[in-house]
Amino acid sequence: MLTNGVRALQALGDPTRRAIFEALPQAPRSVGELAALVDVTSSAVSQHLRVLRDARLVMVRADGTRRLYSLDPRGLSDARDYLEQFWPSALAAYAAALGDARADARPVTED
Repeated sequence: MLTNGVRALQALGDPTRRAIFEALPQAPRSVGELAALVDVTSSAVSQHLRVLRDARLVMVRADGTRRLYSLDPRGLSDARDYLEQFWPSALAAYAAALGDARADARPVTED
């Protein structure tokens, strides 16, 4: 079973979905606005938004006859939590690499 964090990362793996996602922090947008921004049909944007909603990366609200999409902090939190589990080992590997680089950079002295 996939975690929500993995679903979020998979959803963002598609360049068009990522472009749609990246267009939303500025302001909530309609399907038509997003379609114009990413240069795809409204139908395609709707399909991508469905995937992003399933991954909890975007949410929708009605505004009169329009539906406005915005970022969903729940999915962002899920993705962050998923990636944070790797942070300690990434830091340890970085520290080890720095230690190795320092050891390699020490001048050799002759006795």
